[in-house]
Amino acid sequence: MKKKYFYRFIKRTFDIFCSLLGIVFLIPLTILVKLCYVLTGDFKSIFLIQDRFGKDGKIIRFYKYRSMVWDAEEVLKELLKDPDNKKEWKKYKKLNNDPRITFIGKILRKTSLDEFPQFLNVFVGNMTMIGPRPYLPREKKDMGRAYNEIVKVKPGLTGLWQINGRADTPFKERLILDKKYVRECGFILDLKIFFKTFKVVLFGKGAV
Repeated sequence: MKKKYFYRFIKRTFDIFCSLLGIVFLIPLTILVKLCYVLTGDFKSIFLIQDRFGKDGKIIRFYKYRSMVWDAEEVLKELLKDPDNKKEWKKYKKLNNDPRITFIGKILRKTSLDEFPQFLNVFVGNMTMIGPRPYLPREKKDMGRAYNEIVKVKPGLTGLWQINGRADTPFKERLILDKKYVRECGFILDLKIFFKTFKVVLFGKGAV
């Protein structure tokens, strides 16, 4: 029991340290991203704010840089009328060569810079550096029984599925990886994921 509490204490301390460091870079990065969007004629907010599942299924406000067109959800409805797109979406919950992604968004995703605003989530404590993917409420039905197990811990900025293919990983496999993390999480696994994340981000593997 003491080992469990010690792990949580160290994990939270690590979260605070990393998130503070991330927030320092977030300020100039936000100015740069906004400038890039303005130069392309896009004056909408550069932030994507969504509801996601947090620990115990609590809904949290999730932050990212917007990498898609402003009306992405409406455009998606039209895209899913195509049988091939619908089949791909059902398997991956993503579309390869998604036409909704902006030019700036492609760069943000390739470099994983679109994830930087999540340091705010980590700092306030509704996310952690290492954990399962923060799932959308609309994905609960597709998660099935895995939902109850995955929400036992905080969602993470990175995790097992992010270092094992990212967007190339089918949705069902993501669930398997996230359940595996919940069952095996600890110092060693967290360190392995943390350092492997740098390698994955550096080579842009699985980024969409």
